[in-house]
Amino acid sequence: MIRGETKRGQEKGHLPLLLILVLIGLAGFLFQLSGLHPERAWQTYLINFLLWSAVAQGGLAFSIVTHLTKARWSKPVQGLSESFAAFFPFSFGLFLVLFLGREHVFPWLHHAHGKEAWLNLPFLFSRDAVGLLTLYGLGLFYLSTALGLKQLQAGPWQANPSLLRRRWSRAGKDEGWYNRRLDRLGVLYLMAYAVVLTLLAFDLVMSMDPHWLSTLFGAYAFVKAFYMGLGGLIIIASLAHLRYGGASGLDASHFHDLGKLFFGFCLLWADFFYCQFIVIWYGNIPEETTYIIQRTMAAPWNGLAWTVFIVSFVIPFVVLLNKQVKTKPRFMIGLCSLVLVGIWLEHLLLVGPAIYPEAAAIPLGVTDFLISLGFLGLMAISVRFALRAFPELIPVKGGEAT
Repeated sequence: MIRGETKRGQEKGHLPLLLILVLIGLAGFLFQLSGLHPERAWQTYLINFLLWSAVAQGGLAFSIVTHLTKARWSKPVQGLSESFAAFFPFSFGLFLVLFLGREHVFPWLHHAHGKEAWLNLPFLFSRDAVGLLTLYGLGLFYLSTALGLKQLQAGPWQANPSLLRRRWSRAGKDEGWYNRRLDRLGVLYLMAYAVVLTLLAFDLVMSMDPHWLSTLFGAYAFVKAFYMGLGGLIIIASLAHLRYGGASGLDASHFHDLGKLFFGFCLLWADFFYCQFIVIWYGNIPEETTYIIQRTMAAPWNGLAWTVFIVSFVIPFVVLLNKQVKTKPRFMIGLCSLVLVGIWLEHLLLVGPAIYPEAAAIPLGVTDFLISLGFLGLMAISVRFALRAFPELIPVKGGEAT
């Protein structure tokens, strides 16, 4: 009883801490916004919106892919993966707020670029909003159906009743009905995932330099999102294992399998990065090579490019060659967090030169860190809410969670 009360007290203490992180991020954003360089605030806002939205989108995609492929090993982590969908409403709201920073986010806004039919604000925000609503609607429908199936399989719920006291199960429906519905929603979500992430990559990142074009950029974006989603999932699964131990249903084999997938997508992300680079380099078209040269060979961005490559690929590649490392939750938390930091810097590398074309130093400071903490707090609050409101997402054995 004392142990259970202690754990409940610790969990209650987490929410105020997360809210403080959000307030710190908001204060940092407003402070930077009111200073001499408000574009810095919006630059960091855009980077974090893209990063944490991709973590949530890719995190849910893991559950859908493993469901469609009938991967039985992934059952204990599918619910954790589905909890990322709780960030979708936050993500959509953050996208709408981005409109307020349009003057700083879109350098092409007041310049002729020959693509006015596609790159104009009403059309851009309308199509992206419709795309996100479609993707997030499918994702939330998938989550609700998955919850119904889990409750049907669990039978009468006794321990840890849902905080919302809501039942997603439908009378008279069997497991076959739920699985067929999940199959349909899963396929639709993955189709929307590829299309919408490609659209966002073109509209919010590639358009910042309207004369540059890469047909591989969309695929690069949604592969990277799955890579980030896996990293976020491993962190959540590791925390669940450290919290509940064997009662979480997670063991070394699950972490080994997740680690192998993470290793595989580390290679795939680097392969897409290399393919995009080498094709542009050998094509030697001025408007394409200028984009690459500015970000990989010209100061001050060349040092950042090497940092991204080492942190997001070289380190995880070398470390994950070791089988035992993949089974150590504490170590994997650190490694996956490092990779997410590296991808954050990669987003800075993509958008920074467009906003600061003549920067003498990388525009990075304390306020960027504080704003990022606020976004981290939002993500943690949304996942925490999902796991506490719907304990079916993390089936704990033997009443350990009480």
